Amino acid sequence: MHHDTSLIDIIAVGLAVAFVLGALANKLKLSPLVGYLVAGMIVGPFTPGFVADQDLATQLSELGVMLLMFGVGLHFSLEDLMSVKKIAIPGAVVQITVATLLGFGLAWWMGWNPMQGFVFGLALSVASTVVLLRAMEERRMLDTSRGRIAVGWLIVEDLAMVLALVLLPALAGALGEGEAGARADGGAWMEIAKAMGATLLQVAAFVAVMLLVGRRVIPWTLERVAATGSRELFTLSVLAIALGVAFGSAKLFGVSFALGAFFAGMLLNESELSHKAANDSLPLRDAFAVLFFVSVGMLFDPTIVVKYPLQVLATFLIIVVGKSLAAYAIVRSFGYPKGTALTISASLAQIGEFSFILAGLGLALKILPQEGHDLILAGALLSIVANPFLFTALDRWLRRHPQDAPGIPAVEPEPLPGPPLRAGEHAIVIGYGRVGSNLVHVLHERGVPVVVIDDSRDNVDKAHAAGIAAIRGSAAADAVLAEAQPDKARIAVLAIPQPLEAGEAIAKLRALNPELTVLARAHSEAEVEHLLEHGADAAVLAERELAFSLAEMIMAMPPYRQGRPPAAEPATTSA
Repeated sequence: MHHDTSLIDIIAVGLAVAFVLGALANKLKLSPLVGYLVAGMIVGPFTPGFVADQDLATQLSELGVMLLMFGVGLHFSLEDLMSVKKIAIPGAVVQITVATLLGFGLAWWMGWNPMQGFVFGLALSVASTVVLLRAMEERRMLDTSRGRIAVGWLIVEDLAMVLALVLLPALAGALGEGEAGARADGGAWMEIAKAMGATLLQVAAFVAVMLLVGRRVIPWTLERVAATGSRELFTLSVLAIALGVAFGSAKLFGVSFALGAFFAGMLLNESELSHKAANDSLPLRDAFAVLFFVSVGMLFDPTIVVKYPLQVLATFLIIVVGKSLAAYAIVRSFGYPKGTALTISASLAQIGEFSFILAGLGLALKILPQEGHDLILAGALLSIVANPFLFTALDRWLRRHPQDAPGIPAVEPEPLPGPPLRAGEHAIVIGYGRVGSNLVHVLHERGVPVVVIDDSRDNVDKAHAAGIAAIRGSAAADAVLAEAQPDKARIAVLAIPQPLEAGEAIAKLRALNPELTVLARAHSEAEVEHLLEHGADAAVLAERELAFSLAEMIMAMPPYRQGRPPAAEPATTSA
């Protein structure tokens, strides 16, 4: 019997190829995004072999866009933006303008119309959140002044792109498909003004409903679902809210799926359950994000590098040189040192997910030619590959010129409190969640010096408030582990529930200090085996220890203190 398996084919083959190439890219110290995009090229129509269904890929990419935007909203921090608003807001606006003009100039040189040039330039102006945050985390910069400026700058760029995603369809509709930019008479401008005005009114109505109703209903719903104690229902409710609000925003208010998902995440961020919502929805968001990048790669024709080599080079230079010089000049004009300006420049010298979304929208609306889409993807691939080398060069320069990177308005990483750590003295606890925080407090109360590592700012802030030395970052990052001084530690405890990250961290701890005692938590026999293979001295299986503790409590009760249950009373019958 014949079965139509197009959807299964694209998910199974796409994810499998993306996994292999993503792992290879990670091994080469590149962003996994490069692997995902290349995976899309392999299963796309421009390369021989298996070809996935393009229509299904487009629909899956829409889901990916919604969940990506939901994640952006979920991690949106107005506090981060306000802390550096004096430089991030004007800096991002000027840099977006410069990059858009450079892209517009290249498009004009290629003979495109003004609207096509505008969309092309705009897509080159926004950096990838994934790439930037990874580079910052690896170098322990997120809580430095440089990191705060870069993140605030990125938030402004993201907000500008959200607005562009809302307005571009109206602009394209007013100008006419395939004729964008060709008309410039008074009637055309009136049509544009009316279309954009109507779109802004729809957006205003949607925002008003979300602020008045959604702000109350969404957190209330999550709290009620969380009270049931069902993790499955909670995860389902988070996804239903994300996709439901995105769908409703498009059907009821005529705004984009992306804006609806972004607002759902932003309102969910106000709930006390936002951290749990982010963690529970992360696997599905990651999976569909990968499919989004695969679908983007499917649309890329790699022969453009041969057909238009000068245009590809010019696009790459706009992203890596043009944007960087603009950012450097802006940061320096605000009186910041060279080290900060170079860090911001390197951070923004790449493009990623928002550029792909804009390029896809432009292609769908026929306000961007296929060549423009391919040039954007080529520029993204090349800039993402080049970005780690830029940061490596920056690291070397900063080591030679430390006087050019002093601490400025915001704070640099806080030094570990208390006297200097002595060899064999302190414990390192990785993870400050429910398990880690309780462990740390017990050790702290008993006088054991503790250093915490956690990648959540909220958890690190809580540890600092409790007087605990805490470092923000991934335990698998070399710079983060080094700051915890494992060479002087006596013991390290992995209290995180992610066995893969824990295993990687254990292997690195073992290499840094072979004498270190390493303990870890696990949730299955397979995890225990994995952690022991990577060098853990012992792994505690949480469910087993809980069973032992309950058994000890039961055996301590009067009827069971002798180690056996009381003899059963003889059965009696009555006539």
